[in-house]
Amino acid sequence: MELILNYSLQKNINMSNENAKSQMRKGMLEYCVLLLLHREAAYASDILSQLKEAELLVVEGTLYPLLTRLKNDGLLNYEWRESTQGPPRKYYSLTELGIEALKAMDEAWNGLTHTVEVLKSSITDPKFLIV
Repeated sequence: MELILNYSLQKNINMSNENAKSQMRKGMLEYCVLLLLHREAAYASDILSQLKEAELLVVEGTLYPLLTRLKNDGLLNYEWRESTQGPPRKYYSLTELGIEALKAMDEAWNGLTHTVEVLKSSITDPKFLIV
């Protein structure tokens, strides 16, 4: 019986961790996309590749609706550019409003990371230290 309870508890912990990671990724995806587009205009496949290089795995089915929403919210522009490999590509770039939104997100991110670091540094019991 104890083995079943431990398995059930571990399963719940794993599901909770996965859900937490998923929610964190969703919450920071918009910020990451704006960060990438602040450097230079890019098309969707470029954005996906750069996110993958940064070890943030995102699928097209998540990125395209986000890009559309950011465009509709006035944070992004796009322009069609000819491609040497196929049809023209839609390159996204930040608008002035997008730059302001990125600045606000950056301030929020810095505040959050500071809060987490303060809380982590206050852990003194060795069995609760996060490595």
